[in-house]
Amino acid sequence: MDKKEREIKVAQGLLGIKAVFFRPQEPFTWASGIKSPVYCDNRLILTAPEVRNIVEQAIADTVKEEYPDCEVLMGTSTAGIAHAAIAGHLLGMPMGYVRSSAKDHGRGNRIEGKLEKGQKVVVIEDLISTGGSVIEVVEALREEGAEVLGIVSIFTYGIKKGLDKLAVANVKNVSLTNFDVIAAEAAKQGYVAESDIEGLIAFRDSLG
Repeated sequence: MDKKEREIKVAQGLLGIKAVFFRPQEPFTWASGIKSPVYCDNRLILTAPEVRNIVEQAIADTVKEEYPDCEVLMGTSTAGIAHAAIAGHLLGMPMGYVRSSAKDHGRGNRIEGKLEKGQKVVVIEDLISTGGSVIEVVEALREEGAEVLGIVSIFTYGIKKGLDKLAVANVKNVSLTNFDVIAAEAAKQGYVAESDIEGLIAFRDSLG
């Protein structure tokens, strides 16, 4: 399937298992305190085999299409680890993961798994909002001598300041689906009213 078809299919899957859940009349409170009409919990993918198959195959296909020179997948800790492992299995490719900080025991690793200097790496992330945490992962890999080709993420809000941060850090991101596609699909399938779409997009745009 082409990229647009993939975006819609993944969006339908995430909506179907409520990994992305809209509640415009009764907003969720994010950890930051922001009142949001949308909540994303991609960990639910792992407990929904049918959707998990769609997502993992989409990650594998995106790596092959967008980053054909990739040699190693590196998951973000903790949400990207399982997705990197499954996609790595589908691709027959080695994987590892990057901790949020170095261990304070043993070898003090931050990067887990074998990584040679100069190896071409793709980072697997579940969700991109402001982009800060995944950029830290990219920088950690670069410091170890990896050539980071880019990121494959499952979902992105498309927040402008996040996109700007990625551009400044010279990091390419390809998301399986995004806020605009999911919002449109949510209205099409009756998860939200058509009249809510404008407010949902305005909320996203207000973040950045």
